[in-house]
Amino acid sequence: MVGTPPLIRLEGISKSFGTVQANRDVSLTIEQGKVLALLGENGAGKSTLMSILAGQLQPDSGAIFLQGRQVTLASTERAIKAGIGMVYQHFKLVDAMTVAENIFLGHQSDIWLNWTRMHREVTMLAEQYGMNVNPAARIGDLSMGERQQVEILKLLHRKSTILIFDEPTAVLTPHEAENLFATMKLMTASGKGIVFISHKLEEVMAIADSIAILRRGRIVDTIAAADVGSAAELAERMVGREVLLQVDRVPQEPRQIVLKVHDLQDSVLSNVDMELRQGEILGLVGVAGNGQKQLVETICGLRKPAADKVRILGMEWRKFFAGAEWERTLSYIPEDRQGLATCQGLTLIDNFLLTTRGGFARGPWLMRHTAEEKAARLIEEFDIRPPNLSAFAWQLSGGNLQKMVLAREFYRKPRLIVAEQPTQGLDIAAAEDVWNLLLKAREAAGILLVTGDLSEALALSDRIGVMYNGRIVDLFPVEDEEKVALIPQMMAGLGP
Repeated sequence: MVGTPPLIRLEGISKSFGTVQANRDVSLTIEQGKVLALLGENGAGKSTLMSILAGQLQPDSGAIFLQGRQVTLASTERAIKAGIGMVYQHFKLVDAMTVAENIFLGHQSDIWLNWTRMHREVTMLAEQYGMNVNPAARIGDLSMGERQQVEILKLLHRKSTILIFDEPTAVLTPHEAENLFATMKLMTASGKGIVFISHKLEEVMAIADSIAILRRGRIVDTIAAADVGSAAELAERMVGREVLLQVDRVPQEPRQIVLKVHDLQDSVLSNVDMELRQGEILGLVGVAGNGQKQLVETICGLRKPAADKVRILGMEWRKFFAGAEWERTLSYIPEDRQGLATCQGLTLIDNFLLTTRGGFARGPWLMRHTAEEKAARLIEEFDIRPPNLSAFAWQLSGGNLQKMVLAREFYRKPRLIVAEQPTQGLDIAAAEDVWNLLLKAREAAGILLVTGDLSEALALSDRIGVMYNGRIVDLFPVEDEEKVALIPQMMAGLGP
């Protein structure tokens, strides 16, 4: 008796971009009712492979079989009709429209503005997969977790049988991540096949049935999740060497104040007080949406504070930003690496020059060749792939783009660093490198680390600040175990 063919089988898939080979002879199967975790370092070829499966890219060679029948996924529309859907890191929703409108947008149906029926269908579908979504809610008013649920419902409404999740927990709170995993289990129970791309190895161990590992475009390992003993073993399989994700945080003697915020308040922030000194890392934690964004934007010059409420490197906010130099000053590593930190349509060298051009200017002339030499060395030092200064920012994976931003900002030898989610989307080896870079940088700088990863904050920080409802509810040394144990309650607004 012939067994049932897998939902999807990829055979010998290869894809190149110029001289860069993203995928090399990749073969992979996605089974009904199973979760396949796809792992690999930044730039290993995961996103390219899934873009081929989602119909966004065409392979140079190889074949795709849908339930045993060869298919050509020449467009995203064909992939959707074949039952393949992808939940992207950056959601593709219309903020001004409602949940129901987004789900039905572009979907051929006999429903003609029958709002009652639309809302009923969305509600029933959400309940089937354990989601709590209001069909009438406006997307712009939803949390990141709720928006992700809408993206998933869009695919389920289109009868997708294979769902691809690309770093789905990167923007979620721990509670929202738990809800997502519960939904994924309901999906597999109903016969869906899932591809799960993540750098969070504990999550992979918890949710995956099987694991495929990509390294430099090739599948180097395919294993059952049950056969992996630990996240450390999985990391070693992925990177090819032992990765501990541990750092030696040697205490530094705090020196001069590089940032002072006093009684800062606006429509979101309430009486924020904090000091940051050279030689220390202050970790700011809290559920997204509690004022971290507004505080960071104020410190980094994107929002005007009330007079004399913020002092940077000993200067008033207005004076500092009126004449800030390009080096030995403030470096900002934003969470939004695609929209704020870089220009997607510019090359790597032009993105490098966005904040460093002052170091390569001689009068009216730009010493571009000198900048290219320095940028090339940084690309090699930070292992940015592809190592091509002429590549456009949009051609880089999220992790490699983040490494490019870090290389550029550390080159400026800053005295104050504001780092938002600096390891979000980075593989475990790259995250380890960034942790060590931040610890080294604090020898000459004060670092404000804004992160949703509590383990990251505890590993790196000298002090922890917890934000809730626009204020810092408590600020304490990381050695204060009693306070550390109360961080989850503080983040929920239950007080220190």
